[in-house]
Amino acid sequence: MVPRKPRKSEVMDELPALRRYALSLTRRPAEAEDLVHDALVRAMERSATYNPAGNLRGWLMSILHNLHIDRLRSGASAAARDRDFAAQATDTLAPNQLDSVRLNQVRRAFDTLPEEQREAMHLVTIEGLSYEEAAVVLGVPAGTVMSRISRGREALRRWESGPSLKLVKGGE
Repeated sequence: MVPRKPRKSEVMDELPALRRYALSLTRRPAEAEDLVHDALVRAMERSATYNPAGNLRGWLMSILHNLHIDRLRSGASAAARDRDFAAQATDTLAPNQLDSVRLNQVRRAFDTLPEEQREAMHLVTIEGLSYEEAAVVLGVPAGTVMSRISRGREALRRWESGPSLKLVKGGE
């Protein structure tokens, strides 16, 4: 029996999730679209490796994630990406709307997390993947995913509670 390739309609159903994850990884809409496009091309090229009994979203997310890692390793500048994202975020903030302000603050806090924590949290909390599915996408054990999410949540809790009010006097 020849393994079944994923149907075009099945892949198209996963585009919104792929775009969200790509934007979370790259923080730049144009770069995210390029990443999704390249991931779809790679998925077509490697469709024979798709296991129909497996999870299509996880398979596609793995391809997208691995392409992103390849791009980072080839010399993409994280600092330039962060500067561009920060400039875009302040340009898009609607004035006098507390909900928009709050969402922007949370988004910025999320973006300050280390990449490993941000990736794991995005896959599990936004895309709804299980720890095991996220582990496959990231190429790490499920326990590592759980640890990264735990550390990320703790960092966001610390951010939420604000800066420490404890003052240290000189010499103490």
